[in-house]
Formats: sequence, C-alpha cells, structure tokens
Amino acid sequence: MKVLVTGATGFIGSLVVRQLRHAQVEVRIASRRPQPGAAYDVVPLPAFDAPAQAFLAIAKDVTHVVHCAGLNNDAGNAAEADYLNANAELTGQLARAAAAQTSGRLIYLSSIRAAVGANFSGTIDEDMAPVPQCAYGRSKREGEVRMLDAYASAGRRDATALRLPQVYGSGMGGALATLMRLADTALPLPTATLRGVRSLISSEAAARAVLHLLTRPGPLRPVHVASDLSPISIAAIIEAFRQGLGRPRRLIALPAGLMRPVASLLGKRTFWDSLSATQICDPSLLVSEGWSPETDTFQRLSEVARRSKARRV
Repeated sequence: MKVLVTGATGFIGSLVVRQLRHAQVEVRIASRRPQPGAAYDVVPLPAFDAPAQAFLAIAKDVTHVVHCAGLNNDAGNAAEADYLNANAELTGQLARAAAAQTSGRLIYLSSIRAAVGANFSGTIDEDMAPVPQCAYGRSKREGEVRMLDAYASAGRRDATALRLPQVYGSGMGGALATLMRLADTALPLPTATLRGVRSLISSEAAARAVLHLLTRPGPLRPVHVASDLSPISIAAIIEAFRQGLGRPRRLIALPAGLMRPVASLLGKRTFWDSLSATQICDPSLLVSEGWSPETDTFQRLSEVARRSKARRV
C-alpha cells in the first residue's frame, strides 16, 4: 500500500501523513514547493492547468490518493475563478489520473460548505441535497462532482468526499482563529448572547477519518461526514479558549437586537449572523463503521489555546 497525499505540508495534510506513517503506510507527497534532499518520496504537484500526463506521472506506482490540497475559505482576496481552479479543476485532473492508474481509493477532503452556507441552521448528513452559498462552497462541491464523475466514467465507485466542519488544532485559521484572538483579552466580552451551536472536528480526528476510509472494508459512499461527537455553542468555544489562555471567563449577555446594529456598523453583520446559526453534523455513519470521534471538544479547544500561548512565550 502506497498513498499519494497532496497538500501534505498543510494544516490537515501534515497530520494525514503522520497518521499514515504511524500505521506504517508508505507515502508519496505531492507538494507545490518540494524540499530538496527529503528523506521520503516527494514530487512536485502540477498546476491545475498542467497536461494530463503530469498527473498520471505523480500517480504512478501508488495504490491510493488522499487529496488535501486546495484553496481555503479564509484566503483573503480570492475570486471565484481562483477557487474553481484550485478546488475543482485541480481535483478533476487528479481524479482522472487516479481513476486511470491507481487500484485503490481516492479520498477528497471537502467541506460542509459544499452542502450548506454559513447561515444555515439544521443537521448536516450524507443524504442532504447540496446547496452551497459561497464561492468556496461552490468550488468544493464542483470538485466533488468532478471527482465522482471521473471515477464513474472509469466504472469505479471507490472515491469519496469527506465533508468536514470547521477544523481546530495547532495552526488553525479562519473563524476559529478569529475567535481565539477575540478571547485573548482580560476585558469582559459580550458573547454569552451567542447561542448558535456548531459541530467542529479536531485536526487529529480528521486525519484518523482519512485512514479509516482508506482501510475500512466494503464499498465507499460518495460522501462521508465527520465531526466531533457533540456540538458546542459559540459562547462555549470562546470560554474554552479563554480557559486555555488563562483569561477570566467574563462573558456577558447583551441583547441580540443591540449587537446586530453594532456588527453592521463595523462591517461584520454577515460574520455575526453566521455565529448565530446552529449547524450540527451527524457523524453516525463513520462511528457505526468503527471510526472514533473526539468526545471532549471543550477541553481540546482549551488545550489548543494553551499550546498557542506557550509557543508565544
């Protein structure tokens, strides 16, 4: 068994590589910036518009592919075309090569944004009809479609999109990093009003889900959803960060009717509204197959904040 991992130096990809090596799986890394003299198999990751032969070359002599590379939704000034190139065109190219040349599975790290927007409230599972609401989400959904089409055209069904909620861990970005910066003050914060509840997933649990999907017996579904076992409120997320940072709790409740105009004045109304949504992922399918989710999100978030503070000292 040999696995090609793209995006292997990234936030989740690096942990996927570590998990595979711990399981004594041979790994090939496809990187945009390969380091010379590496002690393991590293190849350059072709650009989205590279010839098909370039993708066939990196997939030669591997059995499985884990596709982590892409453009995240916290990319500053990315246009819709940038997202489509990085998350759909590249995925389609890689999937066609993998379907033609590998004998094993393709796991594509996708996002719940491929199915729902940031303001959606409800439960997210494998059977819901995708209705992405942003450029990032549309590009991730298009990447899923192109991957599955490439495998269907080859008469294969051993590819799946692993949809993840917000991922936390050392080096995280996006909204969770923003909330941790917000938590890092001794001043009282008007966050107890935030009753929105979210499913999250630790980066380590996401990497374990990838290994599970690579090695579990039986056919793959087109989509799998992973998350920590229990959702957590936005206010509790901030409280966990404050605990890890050694800050006093000091969360106060202000009426939502007061906070919304303030958020609008600061140009943060969309962000505020997204914090009020309740998005609960249902990981029961993966759990029923033997995958182990994180069970104490609060303490894990607190530990992430504690380690972040220790690195700054």
